[in-house]
Amino acid sequence: MSEPLPQVVADRVREGMFANDHACQGLGMQVLEVAPGCATVQMTVRGDMLNGHEICHGGFIATLADSAFAYACNSYNELTLASGFSVDFVAPAHHGDVLTARCSEVSKAGRTGVYDAEVVNQRGERLALFRGRSYTLKGRPAVAA
Repeated sequence: MSEPLPQVVADRVREGMFANDHACQGLGMQVLEVAPGCATVQMTVRGDMLNGHEICHGGFIATLADSAFAYACNSYNELTLASGFSVDFVAPAHHGDVLTARCSEVSKAGRTGVYDAEVVNQRGERLALFRGRSYTLKGRPAVAA
């Protein structure tokens, strides 16, 4: 029997991970696309996501980028975890903004990977830059086949 196509695997990972992803579901995130080494996740800024300055708390923006990172690095259906990340905020997000995080693989060698994500608003304005580092647990699928 032949191996499934990489996009078929990525689609299975998207469905399987999201079914159990209570964090993304609870924050109203939508996983728009997952392809081998890439993912796009979207979220609308709600009132309960605003900080004391009435802008979106950076932790929610980081969570959106981290979520896109998770889907991107697990897209090969090998259980992969974050070993760390950094995020730089370059502009604020406001109530009602629709934020999109696009993450793509920069490097994947052995058990480690590096992924970059950009978070933009509905006008395409850059809000944050994210770099994630991953560690793959070989021989363990991200989702059941």
